Amino acid sequence: MSAPTAERPLTGLSRTAGGRDVPLARDRAVAHPPEEDRLLSWSAAIAVALLALLLRLRDLGTPDEFAFDETYYAKDGWSLVNHGYVLEYVDDANRRILTGDTTGLWRDEPSMIVHPEVGKWLIGLGELLLGLGPAAWRVPSLVVGCLMVLVMVRLVRRLTGSTLWGCVAGLLLTFDGLHFVLSRLALLDIFVAFFTLCAVHCVVADRDWFRRRLAGLVPDGIGSGWGPVRGLLWRPWLLTGGVCFGLAVGSKWVALYVLAGFGVLSWLWSAGARRSFGVRWPVLRSAVVDGVPAFVHLVLVGFVVYVATWTGWLVNAEEYERALSDTQYTQHDGGEPWPTRDEPDASGVGEVVQSLRSLAYYHRDVYVFHTHFLDDSDHSYESLPLGWLLVNKGVGVNAETDIQPGKQGCDAPEGSDCLRQVLLIGTPALWWGSCLALLASAALWVGRRDWRFGVPVVGTAITWLPWLANDDRPIFFFYAVMTLPFLVIASTLVMAQLVGTARSPGPRRTAGVVVAGSFFLLVLVNFVWFWPIWTNELLTHADWLDRIWFSRWI
Repeated sequence: MSAPTAERPLTGLSRTAGGRDVPLARDRAVAHPPEEDRLLSWSAAIAVALLALLLRLRDLGTPDEFAFDETYYAKDGWSLVNHGYVLEYVDDANRRILTGDTTGLWRDEPSMIVHPEVGKWLIGLGELLLGLGPAAWRVPSLVVGCLMVLVMVRLVRRLTGSTLWGCVAGLLLTFDGLHFVLSRLALLDIFVAFFTLCAVHCVVADRDWFRRRLAGLVPDGIGSGWGPVRGLLWRPWLLTGGVCFGLAVGSKWVALYVLAGFGVLSWLWSAGARRSFGVRWPVLRSAVVDGVPAFVHLVLVGFVVYVATWTGWLVNAEEYERALSDTQYTQHDGGEPWPTRDEPDASGVGEVVQSLRSLAYYHRDVYVFHTHFLDDSDHSYESLPLGWLLVNKGVGVNAETDIQPGKQGCDAPEGSDCLRQVLLIGTPALWWGSCLALLASAALWVGRRDWRFGVPVVGTAITWLPWLANDDRPIFFFYAVMTLPFLVIASTLVMAQLVGTARSPGPRRTAGVVVAGSFFLLVLVNFVWFWPIWTNELLTHADWLDRIWFSRWI
């Protein structure tokens, strides 16, 4: 061990396993990625995102109908931007919307929606700008999906210090079928995945900021005590992360697991930084001086943002008190209706408090719905989360079957037919290869203490494992889109590890380039092969069967 002195602060091991000196804590903290042209790195990231946009933009309005759960979210979004809250719709609303009729669609009572509203507000924004139609309600998903690719490039560039590897990660995400299809559908999952990835990027950026800030405050090491506190209370990256987490939870509650997991990682990373500068008992001390500010930035800020996303609901709280105050909780547990229903209407601050209380009771009802009313239901496309990483079952969001030869350009032989399908399923080569990369990441995180590999390992665990406790209700493979970014990160980090950093060619580097390049090309070819079943293209029955590798996929 190196002793902390004015000349050399505590750094952990004095030499690596390879015999090289460990850099000083100060030097590690202020180290920057290799110098690269800032304009070039951003231009490359934007170019990858634009490629994703061009691929996903083609025939965005096809199929020209409500696909899967679009039947809920497209109408909810339209109601939000026109009324401020979600109303019940008339029985033939779908038919009328698809024929261009947008009048007389709504009833007088509010709808019992079971997911938060951020994603639906964004869908409604697309409809407000472009009109009520399939292409319009899918545009927000398209934009957010492409921005997600941009964030992926920047995050992996930060992790690796390489624009090249950042672009590789962005391209892998671009070539995944699950992400591709969700970027072309008005479902909520692409929104929660995007805001979650933004929040994770902010937490990772905060790690770099914290270490540089600490090095600036104590350049010669701490020696004893707690280390600087006041200069590290304000953490702008964590504040931004709190806003993103608030929007993620405001899209779907499942983002709470990611908030918890990366909140703990943020604390441990801060403790590790203090330890490298000489703080004793860093984990316990950091829990106080860093954990509390991190909780404020991530959790409290996120909570405020989350509540703010319900503004439309709060403004119309009396409608919900009138129509929905004795539904889920009352009917299931025999409890009393919301107390706010029979209270006199308040005013000013009292009215705000009353509406917030009603919102809390509403959340209780939604929780009861998710945990009790869905237990005994089933769905033909539900899948066990245990097999998600192996792509165990897709979701058919649209299908037109039994197209006879000679119709719509079908050139199937006599006795056969053609069909069109949109199947929500990932690119198998990417997912299967990422499972191996994930195992390698866990080994490198533990064996080499390389913190970067903790990002995909922790991210995968907290976006996937919680679903194992909920497999007694209908859940679907496309929920795993939140896990997908971490699988991509794992694959890219392992590819970078295989290639190495040596500039001159050698047997190891050549082997690494061959393996990494082969995996990337395999993902690309796999993406091209499955393209027709992601884009509703006409296929003969035989060609379709060539792409349905397992019967369980449908």
